[in-house]
Amino acid sequence: MSEAIEGQILNQLALSPDSSFNTYEFATSLPSDYGVTHENVIGMSKSLAGDGYVTMSSSKVDYWELTDEGKRVQREGSQEAKCFKAIKASPEGLTKKELEDKVGKDAAKVGMGNCMKNKWITKSGEKLSASLQDITDLVQVQLSKLAAFPNPEDNGTCLPGKEVTLLKKRKLIAGKSRTSYNVTRGPEYAEERVKKAADLTKEMIDAGTWETTKFKAYNFKTVGEKVNGGYLHPLLKVRAEFRKILCQMGFEEMPTNKWVESSFWNFDTLFQPQSHPARDAHDTFFIKDPAQTISVPKDYYERVVKMHEEGGSGSIGYRYNFKAGDARKNLLRTHTTAVSSQMLYKLANQEGGFQPKKYFSIDRVFRNESMDATHLCEFHQVEGLVADYNLSLGDLIGTIETFFKKIGITQLRFKPAFNPYTEPSMEIFGYHPDLKKWTEIGNSGMFRPEMLAPMGLPNNVRVIAWGLSLERPTMIKYRIKNIRDLFGHKVEIGRTKTAPVCRFD
Repeated sequence: MSEAIEGQILNQLALSPDSSFNTYEFATSLPSDYGVTHENVIGMSKSLAGDGYVTMSSSKVDYWELTDEGKRVQREGSQEAKCFKAIKASPEGLTKKELEDKVGKDAAKVGMGNCMKNKWITKSGEKLSASLQDITDLVQVQLSKLAAFPNPEDNGTCLPGKEVTLLKKRKLIAGKSRTSYNVTRGPEYAEERVKKAADLTKEMIDAGTWETTKFKAYNFKTVGEKVNGGYLHPLLKVRAEFRKILCQMGFEEMPTNKWVESSFWNFDTLFQPQSHPARDAHDTFFIKDPAQTISVPKDYYERVVKMHEEGGSGSIGYRYNFKAGDARKNLLRTHTTAVSSQMLYKLANQEGGFQPKKYFSIDRVFRNESMDATHLCEFHQVEGLVADYNLSLGDLIGTIETFFKKIGITQLRFKPAFNPYTEPSMEIFGYHPDLKKWTEIGNSGMFRPEMLAPMGLPNNVRVIAWGLSLERPTMIKYRIKNIRDLFGHKVEIGRTKTAPVCRFD
């Protein structure tokens, strides 16, 4: 169809050098069975203009068009005319309720008031009576006049402005505008378009046709297509900043790319009893296949079992029968401390003996929790630990203050807390300048001797550790109120593209 429209446009301009046409008039003049719309004509004209075959100048016209309600009134009559006819047909008159039953509630609501305004009817008590023998439905006449006007673009002139305003107010007509184009011959006009070549090819050079071939002109001012490269998620931006800060503080990153752990490393090595509620299915995601781990370090396993059952290092243990089946269950790790226990075990058993270390990790953990605006079933945990001789609670507080100061949180408070594998333990609170209140931002403590002794660490070695989520500081940094707008399938991709660079001064 596009070739046929192109031919008709060029043929129309072939009549004389001064030939021109209006795209709308041209489209409406074509037979209806052609299926050619005004948009089709404009599109092909613009294509021809791009090659210089035609030139185009736009013109805009405003006109009135009957709405669906206007067409119904033109066809059936106005509400006031319907009300008058119903009342006139009842010599004894009608009450308002009787009128509504005859013409409808909506028609009576509009029509009765207009009838009274035009003095077509009178009211005596509760009865409405006709005061004229006959009326002319001016609204219907006006709408018919607009609809029948030969040139729709000029139909606004066939009625006084006051009448048009009233029709518009009653939503019987709506203002429309149409942009059309006047098309004339261009500098490259010909009765048939020859497609210009876009590129010089080897075949043109071999045949020598490149000398007579017309090529498309290069537009050096055109803007190239936007390159959709990769974008860092806000979480990754904050994670990169945290990683840089921790590396500057002398920490080494732990390998946390294994999301599936055994209950032994996730719970038992941390001196967390097998009866602890966190080890139930409603708190932890257990793996069905493979359901159990293949192996754990045998000697270390036996020392952990003894610590749970009998105690040691000043502890009486939990005094229960340790179950090997529970220890071997596989699960999605509930914290990256499962990796911390493995790193400390390797540190205690490395060649050359123990050497002080600082470790950190930032990776995903999983909890079987109810989701809401601040909680998901998976989140990212930031964890740091220091293993050295004769560390104290003061070292822990100083390390935490140094880290949080570097991310812009200078006001901290510490509250005593309980953790199965740290003693003493502290919750970390920071002052939120936007919320104007103190909010919990992390947890911390010193690993218990019951956890460290089975690993084989020297008696005077202490391990201090702290942790926080990555999501909460990211939400604060980027002013995000609902965690589901930050992480998960509901995240708006556009926000990821436009999120500013994360910097902590």
